This record gives sequence, structure tokens and C-alpha cells, in this order.
Amino acid sequence: MGRPVVLSNGQLFVGLNKHGLVHDFYYPYIGLDNLTTTRSERHKIGIWVDGYFSWVNDGTWEMKVDFEENALISSIAMKNHKLGIELQLQDFVDSGMNAFCRHIKVINRFDYARDARLFMHQVFQISHDGRADTALFDPEEHYLLDYKGRCSLLIYAETSDGKPFDQYAVGNCGIEGKEGTFKDAEDGELSGNAVEHGGVDSVVRLSMKLGALQSKTVDYWIVAANSQQDAEAKNLELKKYGLVSRLRDTRRFWHDWMAVAEPKLRQVDDKYLSMTKKSMLVIKAHTDRRGSILASGDSSIFNYGRDYYCYCWPRDGAYAVWPLIRLGYKEEARNFFEFCRDIMHEDGYLMHKYQPDRAIGSTWHPLIHQNNRHELAIQEDETAIVIVMLGEYLKNTSDKDFVDSLYLTFIRPTCQFMAKFFDEETNLPHASYDLWEEKFLTTSYTVATTYAALIVASQFAEIFGYPEDAVAWRESASRIEESFYKLFNSEKGYFSKGYLLQNDGSATVDDTLDMSSFYGMMMFGPKGSREMVDKSVSSIESILSSHSPSGGIPRYEKDFYLHRHDEYLGNPWFICSFWLAQYYKDQGQSEKAHAIMDWASTKTLESGIFSEQIDPANSEQIGVSPLVWSHAEYINTALDLADI
Repeated sequence: MGRPVVLSNGQLFVGLNKHGLVHDFYYPYIGLDNLTTTRSERHKIGIWVDGYFSWVNDGTWEMKVDFEENALISSIAMKNHKLGIELQLQDFVDSGMNAFCRHIKVINRFDYARDARLFMHQVFQISHDGRADTALFDPEEHYLLDYKGRCSLLIYAETSDGKPFDQYAVGNCGIEGKEGTFKDAEDGELSGNAVEHGGVDSVVRLSMKLGALQSKTVDYWIVAANSQQDAEAKNLELKKYGLVSRLRDTRRFWHDWMAVAEPKLRQVDDKYLSMTKKSMLVIKAHTDRRGSILASGDSSIFNYGRDYYCYCWPRDGAYAVWPLIRLGYKEEARNFFEFCRDIMHEDGYLMHKYQPDRAIGSTWHPLIHQNNRHELAIQEDETAIVIVMLGEYLKNTSDKDFVDSLYLTFIRPTCQFMAKFFDEETNLPHASYDLWEEKFLTTSYTVATTYAALIVASQFAEIFGYPEDAVAWRESASRIEESFYKLFNSEKGYFSKGYLLQNDGSATVDDTLDMSSFYGMMMFGPKGSREMVDKSVSSIESILSSHSPSGGIPRYEKDFYLHRHDEYLGNPWFICSFWLAQYYKDQGQSEKAHAIMDWASTKTLESGIFSEQIDPANSEQIGVSPLVWSHAEYINTALDLADI
């Protein structure tokens, strides 16, 4: 389904679905834990008016779900023409506290007075097994509390005249054959049941009289805290200052954050500016204040996949932080690099992926290959690209003190590992998993990123006074520079995906045309690779580019990940399409780059959200949405076109 709106403050993350309803609620990390029951649409908003009831996701509402281009604040309109009711919502995660807030205007579109009741439903799953949560009504402070252990979620709502919700109900949901307490709302009245445990949900009601063509507002919030007492304190603060004040402060926070990039954003083409700003916000929304950068907060993939994208891949994080570095941001990059330092294996490499709390993430990479030979379950490019981005950070910020602080603790151990992780038979890096996490081999992409990392590291060594390291790493880079050409298939005219050395010393070559081979050599490869990169483009244009009704470029030939149509080579990916646009710009073919950017702008959700990939036949978004990496490459391409 995707998330057309994502809201965050670096610790609390909320994803809204196409109906403007809460579908992801992560706390206390961005991406950990998801406190909602993500396999179904549960959180609801309902309206009772003149004896008729409707949930906003029942198919009778006209929806526009968007967010502001300069702030992580939603702009949502829900219209039910039959009921004559419109809801306008401004949602945000408070920049100063862990609270998800909804400022709701209820509008009567009929020219006569009416009685209306707004119902706000919430269902959380704090305990991992869907049991043992408690929800209760606190009569003294007039709120609902959903809690388990060290996690407390306080729910409160009031009308614009300060009147709190006038009815509530707490009950069971998803257990013992019970569909949920939300069913209690459909007659316009709530039971007032005050406590329940197990799998629980709750509903609050706010009643109002609407004059002809009149509107009234409701303020609703969920405070997340590690105790009931802490949640109460934040609730009192919100009641004291009011949601309008908090909305204003949060908008100011985002405007101040965006202002850092303003000098460079003024140079971006006007037709890409709004999407560039929104893409910046999407990246920031997925950035945990403790350093992790989430690949995607969209949990809907769990309905048909084995796992979420709610991890920090070092590679995805590095690519996500790159456009922020180019735009003048330092804090996000510094936090991410320190995160990578802390998760680094003692032998000097980064693993497949990590949870936002720095724990190792799930993997499908075995530790044995070819007659039980032990191999590392890593993608070497993930280690390499972080070093490359440290080079970009130093180039753009001149922050030598910070990079120097990482030299002995991160740069040296990772580069010592990469300098040794070679095959003597080929003078190229030893096999690891490819960029797409699918195949174990020495890939063109990994060779290119490793080369670039060693060059950057040798420059660091010279700057910070470690001449022996500089010599060693330049020598390792030279090994690649002298041997990388072996990866180029001169007969086919492009870089092969890679090769795998067999036990007998022979090499099995994978000649798949892969966009990562092209991009890696284009962006990070030795200078001598340039002519080969240029030759690769003609193959990409003839084999991969725009050969489906949807346009765009798949990752490689016969890509079957989330594949739907056998007649096409694979689903188009945004990042691969943007890579080709970046090449065109570099070659002075800006009109071709603009064409790709213009194409991409027609394939987003209405709110401007990029998915991972699209259906080649009908352009339907496939995979997680948003994918942070897609947004990062959009920004990078827009900046390239502006010569920034």
C-alpha cells in the first residue's frame, strides 16, 4: 500500500497510508519497534452524523493525502459528499517531544445545522506476541493509556473549546474471535468499558454541533514515553500550550532545518525543487538521532515478504547521507559515521544490515560455499562506500577534526581489511555478496567501490600523518587499477556482473548486464575505466532502457525480484534510472537526463513519494514506498543538473 506521508522527530516515526490512517508507529527508534499490527489496516477514523456512520476507509470518501514541501506536516483532505462532511488534517510528530499529533477540522458542507460525532480509534501491539498489553481509562486526568513494560502510549483528544472526549471504550482486538472495539462506535455510542488486557484497542468520541456550513476543530495526540508518569507530564504540557502552538513550533523547526540547504536549493531547477525538498524530508524522517538511517519505514511488504526494510544497511545509509552532505548538513552524516564505527566487526568490516539499536540484523547469506568452504557473509561494498562518503564529507565540510577522530577507530581497521581481502590469482577483491544481496562473487561494482575507498583512505593517511598506511593502501588500489579490465567483456561491450573463483583456480564469469556494474565503474572506478563505461551505455540503451510501457530501467537482465510479467526483463527501478540520468548529465547530454527526471516525476504517489520499483506494464508502485535510496538519487540527480 505504501506510505504517502511519513512523520518523524528522530525517535518517533509514524507512517500514514493512502486513507490518511496510522499504519506504522515506531518507537523508541526510527524503525524499532513497530507498535502497530501491520498486517492489516487497524487504526481508524469515523464520523457519525444525523444517525449515519462511516469510517473514512470504507470506500465512500474522496481522499487527498499529501505533506508540506518544507516541513514534515501532513496536508490531508477527506470528503464524503453523501454525508456532507469534510475532514482536513494537519498531522505531525512534535519536534520537541515524542508525540504524534493531529489537528483536525470537521466541516459541515450542508446548509443546515447538524449533530456530529468524531471517533478516533487506535490499536497498538506493544508486546511482540500480540498479547499481554493493557489499555485503560484514567478518570483523574481523562485519558486512555496503552502500555506494556517500559512503553506507555497516552491517548487524548479535545475540541477547540477545550472539552475532552465525551465517551470512550476499551476492549479486545484480534483475540478470542473479537474483531475490535471499533465496532462499538458504529451506532454512535461507546460502552465506557474502562480496562482490558491481552490484545487491546480503544476508541474515543468527540461530539459537536455544526451550524450550516460551519466547521469545528479537534486536537488529538498520542504521547509515547517509557512510563505513565512521563507520558502524563508531556500530556499536561500539550494541554497547557495547545496543539496550534506545537504545530507552529514544529513547522518552525523544519523550516530552520531546510534553511541550511537554501543557498544551494536556489540553484535547483524549479520543476525539481518541490520534489527535492520533499525527498530531503523523507531522508530526514528515516534518520534516527542516534545515527541509523532506515532503508524504509513502510511495513506493508511484511504482508507478502519475509521481513521488513526496517534496518540500516550501511550502503543505503551512505547513499542517503550523500545528498545531505552535498547540501551542507553535518549532524546527520556525523551521527551515521559514528554509528558505522560502533557496529564495525572487530576484524574491520561491516555486516549485511543492522537494527537501529546497533544489533545485527537478519540475513539470508550463508557462511559456507563450494564444498563447505567458509566465507564471510558480507557485502564488501558496504564497508567501502562508507569510507568513500567520509571522503565526500571531508571535501564538502573541511571538518578534519571529526574525520581524524575516526581514523584509528574506523578508517584504519576497515581499510586494513579491504587491503588484505584480495585474491592473489586475480589481484582483485575476494568474492562477497553483490550490491543486490543475491549472488556471491567478485563484482564490478564492489571492485570499483573498493578501489575508490582505498584511494580516499590513502589521502586520509597523508592528511593525518600516517605515511605507511598511505603507501599500503595506494599499492592495494594499484592492484585493482592494473587488473580491473578483466571484468570488461569486450565482445559484448559492457562490464560483466562479476566472476567467482572455483576451487581448482578457474573462474566462472557472470556476464549479466547489470546497472550496478555500469554505475560502480562510472562513479568510483579507475580513470582507465571511462572508455569502457561509455561503451556500456549503448548496451544499456539497447537492452535495458525503456523497453516496457512504464519506461525506466530494471536492475539487470531477467531480474525476478517481485517480478510480475515474464515478457519484460524486470521491474524498472528508480535508482537505476537516475544513475543513467547522472551519466547523461556528466556527458553533456542534459536533455536526456531531464527526460528521465520528468519521467520519474510522473511515477510517484500523489504526495511525491518514490517506491523501490514499479510495474513495467502499468507503473503501479512495487516494493516499499518510500524507499529512501530512491529519494537520495533523485536529489543527487537534481543537484548534478544544477551543477552543484
